[in-house]
Amino acid sequence: MPPLPPDTNSPAAPKSYTPHLLHKFDSPAELKQLHAHLVKTNASISVLPLPKVASVCSRGRCFPYAQHIFARSDNHDTSVWNSCLRALAEGDHPIDAVSLFYQMRTSGVLPDAFTCSFLLKACVSLLDIANGKILHGVVEKLGFGSNLFLQNMILNLYGLCGEMADAMLLFDKMPQRDVVTWNTVELEEESGLRPNQVTVVSVLAACADLCALDLGKRVHEYSNRSGFKNNVLVCNTLIDMYAKCGSLEEASRVFDEMEGKRTVFSWSAMIVGLAAHGRAQEALSLFSSMLQDGTEPNGVTFVGLLHACAHMGLVDEGRAFFTSMTRDYGITPGIEHYGCMVDLLSRAGLVKEAYEFIMEMPIKPNGIIWGALLGGCRLHKDIKLAEQAIQHLSVLDPLNDGYYIVLSNIYAEAGRWEDVTRVRKLMKARGVKKTSGWSKITLDDGIVHEFVAGDESHPQAEGIFRKWDELVVEMMLRGYVANTSLVLLDIEEEQKVKFIYRHSEKLAVSFGLLNTPAGTTIRIIKNLRVCEDCHSALKLIAAISGREIVVRDRNRFHCFKDGCCSCGDYW
Repeated sequence: MPPLPPDTNSPAAPKSYTPHLLHKFDSPAELKQLHAHLVKTNASISVLPLPKVASVCSRGRCFPYAQHIFARSDNHDTSVWNSCLRALAEGDHPIDAVSLFYQMRTSGVLPDAFTCSFLLKACVSLLDIANGKILHGVVEKLGFGSNLFLQNMILNLYGLCGEMADAMLLFDKMPQRDVVTWNTVELEEESGLRPNQVTVVSVLAACADLCALDLGKRVHEYSNRSGFKNNVLVCNTLIDMYAKCGSLEEASRVFDEMEGKRTVFSWSAMIVGLAAHGRAQEALSLFSSMLQDGTEPNGVTFVGLLHACAHMGLVDEGRAFFTSMTRDYGITPGIEHYGCMVDLLSRAGLVKEAYEFIMEMPIKPNGIIWGALLGGCRLHKDIKLAEQAIQHLSVLDPLNDGYYIVLSNIYAEAGRWEDVTRVRKLMKARGVKKTSGWSKITLDDGIVHEFVAGDESHPQAEGIFRKWDELVVEMMLRGYVANTSLVLLDIEEEQKVKFIYRHSEKLAVSFGLLNTPAGTTIRIIKNLRVCEDCHSALKLIAAISGREIVVRDRNRFHCFKDGCCSCGDYW
């Protein structure tokens, strides 16, 4: 295309432009006026802010003029091109972004993942499947095939353009998937897709791992409409999905409707689910029903039973199950069964017996085994055994920050601050970084809100802290006193109270109370173990609000209702 001269007939430009004034143009006419002045004064055109040029020209539908300026500016790096591409992709004429992309390629500048994301956004706006497929090839060629964000965008483009065969081909090849992926490939009748039971089971398994209850319910509804309601494999996966998403009622409903069709996997999934929710007696009772039904247990069944015993301190019952699995059913214990036994003994305060049990194991203990012992040492303040456990863990899992933090906390509880400092220096020397705690809550619109301790970045932060202050007043009237002994820092008492008041699960619950209808269950995912103070607070908040609050932490579920927790305060 021929070069476009500046519009010298425009009104006279100011005699000089400061860097600040170089951004003061909001129309193509003003841009041309500034361009003319730069030409007249022999100033370099490169001083023009190219992203602003792209944005203004896109709104004014005079992209050729922007191309003229681009061609006469100095070489630009990828970030400059990306800024311009984003401005065009989000403008009134996203087709200009596609044109600029081809100009970028001919200039020899290498695109990056951001480049591809802006171009994909433009293709989605235009429903431009032709350029979208070309861009898909570029993404693969540049090595971004494992970029989940880009893969989801391409998947979305194929779906919007009706290219379902290409969408499913990409879907099958994706090395990882998240909730966005599954939402994109929606299992709706109008999509023309007809997934089989294997597809449904795969989606349900992903929902279980992601704790995506709402999506899981939609897949359940689809499954029923598609004739899979009585499919044993689907039903077993539904039980597992509902249990892992904190909805035991729904899991029980599916299980009850399977009467006469249950397999060992059905019984085991329900027993494991009950155990994870602290309902140990129900899990043991269900095991008795399983035996009466004539179904023989497997290794997973005993993992659930041992978990149930560990979470409720049923030491004698746990020992009996561990012996029975080999003696009565010929099941050789695996590392997970030994881990459950060490956890059971350690939690119950039998840390020396747990240590001896580890020493007598016929298989080599792994990090989970020693980690279970370390957790028991923390609960029962056994520093000597804790130090032995950490010696093994530093070899088996040297970069796991959790073990160092537990040992540091044990020292802090004992007032051994020099040892606390020593552990922290050791973490730094080994490159071990402390994992930040977070809590997540998903609203009905599918948007996930994540909080960290003391988080003031959320748009509703002011309302969240105001709600928390209101809850504290109500809680204090019911006898609540902040448990500052849990703040293992050498700081003033007032600072400890402020620190513990702002734990992430407290912020997430306050947010949930503000943004969900009265009476609905609040569901939270926590990446670390719930602390004792938050546990006490959430019991009171459940009673005050008349809500059920379900928290899935690193170890198990806590279902708070009417001032009590399903764990019976043993976790």
